[in-house]
Amino acid sequence: MKINEFRSILEKKNCDFAIFYNSDSSRYNSNMFYFSGYSGLGALVIPKNKSSVLIVPNMEFEKAKKSIVKKIYKMDKKKFFESIYAVVKKNGLKRKSIGIDKDNFTLNSYIRFKKQFNKAKIKDIALDCIKLREIKTLKEIQILRKSCNYADKLVQKAINNFKNFKTESEVAAFLEYETKKLGLDLSFNPIIASGSNGSMPHHEPSNIKIKKGFCVIDFGVKYRGYCSDITRTIYIGKPTKKEKEMYNLLLTIQKNAINQIKNNKKCSELYDFANKSLGKYQKNFLHGLGHGVGVEIHELPNLTLNSKDIIKNNMIFTIEPGIYFPRRFGIRIEDIVLFKNKPIPLTKTSKDLLII
Repeated sequence: MKINEFRSILEKKNCDFAIFYNSDSSRYNSNMFYFSGYSGLGALVIPKNKSSVLIVPNMEFEKAKKSIVKKIYKMDKKKFFESIYAVVKKNGLKRKSIGIDKDNFTLNSYIRFKKQFNKAKIKDIALDCIKLREIKTLKEIQILRKSCNYADKLVQKAINNFKNFKTESEVAAFLEYETKKLGLDLSFNPIIASGSNGSMPHHEPSNIKIKKGFCVIDFGVKYRGYCSDITRTIYIGKPTKKEKEMYNLLLTIQKNAINQIKNNKKCSELYDFANKSLGKYQKNFLHGLGHGVGVEIHELPNLTLNSKDIIKNNMIFTIEPGIYFPRRFGIRIEDIVLFKNKPIPLTKTSKDLLII
C-alpha cells in the first residue's frame, strides 16, 4: 500500500533493498501481502529506488500476476534464496545493506539467507513496517468497513439461529461455513464460550452441550486480506438481576470508552479510564482494552496499561473491555472503531443483552 513511504524508510536506514518472503504454504507474510497484494509462496524485493520484484515458484506464477507488482520472476523452490540472489543480481541491485523483517524470519531461513548474502549488512525493519501500517489509507478504510459489515451480518445470523445449536462447536462450525460460503476467510478461529467457559478469554469451542448463562461470541472475517473482529455476549436462560447489572455496567464502560477517544489521546489513558470504571472488578479485567486491526488481527495501536501509542486520524482499532470470574462466567463486548476526527464504530450489531 504505502510503497513510497516505505522507500523513504529504506533511504533513511541506508538499505539498498528490503526482502520479504514466504517459504511455507501454511504461513502468511502480512508485510509481503501489504506491499504487493500477493500472499503465496515466494519473495518480494523492494529496492529503495527501483520497481518492486516478485520471485515465485512456477505453480504460483499466475496468481502472482494478479498482484500489484509488474516484474515477476520464477524461482526454483529447492534453491529458494539462491533464486532470490540471482534475480537481485540480474536487476543490478547493490547488496551492501539489506532490510529484513526479523519477526518473520525463521532461524533456518536466516542461516540460508546469510549464506547467499554473506557480505551484506542486515538491518531489521519489522517495527518500521508495523508503524507504517498503523495509519490506514482511504482504500484500506473502505475494505475494513466491508470486512466489518460481513462480520456483523454473520454474527447476527448465528445469533438468530442460536436455538438450533446444541454445542459450542456447532456455533463455530456454522460461522466458519457461512464465512466460506461468501468466499471469505476467518480472521481467527471463532471463540464460543458458554457458561463457565466464558471465564477464559481465549476459550476454544468444545463439543459439549451449550451451558446456560452468558455466552461469549468472538468472531471475525478476512475480506480482501483485511481482518474484522467483533464480540457479543448473549444469555441462555433467565438472567438474575445481578447478572443484568453486571452486563449493563460493562456495556456502559464500553460505550463511555469509545466516547473518550480523541485525537492525540494516549492509548494508556483509554485503558486506565476503562479499568478504573470497573471499580472493584478491576482484578477481573484480564487483557488490554483493544488493539489495531488490518492485514493482521493484532496491529498497532495497543490500548494497554504501558502503551506508548497515541490516537491519530485514520487509525482502526478495537474497544473490548471484559470481566471474567474463574469457573463461573465471562462477559466481553467488542467493536472495531475508526478514528476520523471522532470515533466511528464500524461494527454495528446490537449490544443490548439478548436473552435466548
